[in-house]
Amino acid sequence: MNVLAMLFSRVPGAFHAISAGRRVFPFALAALLSACATPPEQFDYTAFRASRPRSILVLPPLNNSLEVDAPPSLLSVTTVPLAESGYYVIPVTLSEEAFRQNGVTVAADAQDLPPAKLREIFGADAALYLAIERYGVSYRLIDSVVEVAITARLVDLASGQELWRGRHAVAMGNNSNNSSLVGMLVNAIVSQIANSLTDRTHKAARIASYQLLSAGYRNSMLFGPYHPRHGTD
Repeated sequence: MNVLAMLFSRVPGAFHAISAGRRVFPFALAALLSACATPPEQFDYTAFRASRPRSILVLPPLNNSLEVDAPPSLLSVTTVPLAESGYYVIPVTLSEEAFRQNGVTVAADAQDLPPAKLREIFGADAALYLAIERYGVSYRLIDSVVEVAITARLVDLASGQELWRGRHAVAMGNNSNNSSLVGMLVNAIVSQIANSLTDRTHKAARIASYQLLSAGYRNSMLFGPYHPRHGTD
């Protein structure tokens, strides 16, 4: 039994179809590609449009990675895409200092505060809750890959209702052009060391933040009131 037959023998009736002229293969492949290309279900923006937030408070991110520098790195690159999407963003340095002065130094504690309390302190319309799933460099056989994966939730601080949620991941290899195995291994090790010095993960975090928090894409944030395209999406 060849490899193709072994693969399709796991699907009821597929091996028989392959043996009888293999006419099922193009249709099975087309169905598989069609399933893979199916876009995600459209996000329901009803609550988002009803809330019409103008200002956003970005809360300290939860860190589920092993990198202690991940939260400040991500926090520093969230303001620009939100501002460019048409929102006023509470300066993160101001919010960090306010949390610190009130004894809130852990991200989980900040995210556990009641929405009404956050609105009272900062006067923001909505809060962005971030979580870091992956952040850092992973060493693979012939490559050193930077990986960043983040999730976000936008919550109305007046009602506590979730307005939007999203997730994005970025993986960046070292793009070595060295074709020899030894060369690729050496390049991966050198790249991994260089990553700790040049912080390519911060670049990946910036890319992930832009792609997740920029408005104008399918299931993305809506344009805010300070953007010319506000109300058109």
